[in-house]
Amino acid sequence: MKSKISELLKKIDTKKFILTAIVILLCIILVILLYYNLKTYFKKISLENSYLTFSEKNKDTIFSINKIVFFSSSDCKNKVSSKSNFTIENLYSYTDMALFINNNSNENTLKNTLKEVYITDIKFTQTPIVGEPKLYYKDLNNFANSTIVDTNLINDSLNFSITSEDTADLSTPVLYNNCANPIVLSYVNENIKTDYTITDTSIPITYNGSLLQRCNVSLDSLKTTIAFNIFITNNNDEKFKAFISLDIPYTNNDESIYNGSLIVKKDTNYLFYRYE
Repeated sequence: MKSKISELLKKIDTKKFILTAIVILLCIILVILLYYNLKTYFKKISLENSYLTFSEKNKDTIFSINKIVFFSSSDCKNKVSSKSNFTIENLYSYTDMALFINNNSNENTLKNTLKEVYITDIKFTQTPIVGEPKLYYKDLNNFANSTIVDTNLINDSLNFSITSEDTADLSTPVLYNNCANPIVLSYVNENIKTDYTITDTSIPITYNGSLLQRCNVSLDSLKTTIAFNIFITNNNDEKFKAFISLDIPYTNNDESIYNGSLIVKKDTNYLFYRYE
C-alpha cells in the first residue's frame, strides 16, 4: 500500500516538475518576445524622432547642389614613337567635376552667403580594377584639360578660401561667397597601362579617351565611386552638411569615353541640412 502511495506521489511530483518547467519555458519565451517587440518599437520611435528632427532642421535648409557637370577623357604622361609602333607610358583617365552650390535666392544675405566651406571624409567606395585612383582640386579655367597639377592632390580634406571680391585667383581652392563659381574637382586614374606598345601604326594615335580602347582597357575595369562630406558655414554662423556620392561616368546613352571625351550634365538633389 505504501509503495503505491509512494509511486503516486512520485508521479504527482513529476507532473508538477514538467508543468513548472513548461510554465518557466513559456515565461522565458514571453520575456524574449516582449524584449524584441519593445526593442523594435523603441527603434521605430527613435527613427521617427530622428526623421522629425532631420525634417525640422531641413525646414531651415538653404544650400543645395542641383547640378553637376562631368568631363571625362584620357591621356598619357609619356609617349615614345617609332616607325613601327607607339609605346604608351602611364596611361591615365581623368574626370573633371563641377559641383554647383545653389543658395536658392536672388538676394545675398548673411543667411545665404558662404563664410566657410570644406570637404572631408573622402573615400573611394568603389575602386577601379586597374590603375591608381586619386582626387585633385582643379582650377575652373583648366576644366576639361588633361594637365595634372601635383600640388593640387587632395589627401584627406580640402579647405576653400572664401572671397567677396569680383575676381579671384582660382588656381587655389577659392569660392565666391555668393556661390558664383562651382567646386571643381578632378578624379584621375593613373598608371592604367604602363609601357604599353601599340603596333598598329596605320591609324594615327589621338591622345584622348580613344586611347583606352586602343590599349584594350575595358570601361568596366574603370568603374569608380567617390564619396565625401561637404560642410558649409554661412555668415550667420549656421552650419550645414551634405553627403555626396558620385559614380564616375564613362558612358552616357550611346556615347562613351571611347569616342574621345564624354560630357555628362547631371541634375541632382543634394541638400545641405543644418546640424548646428
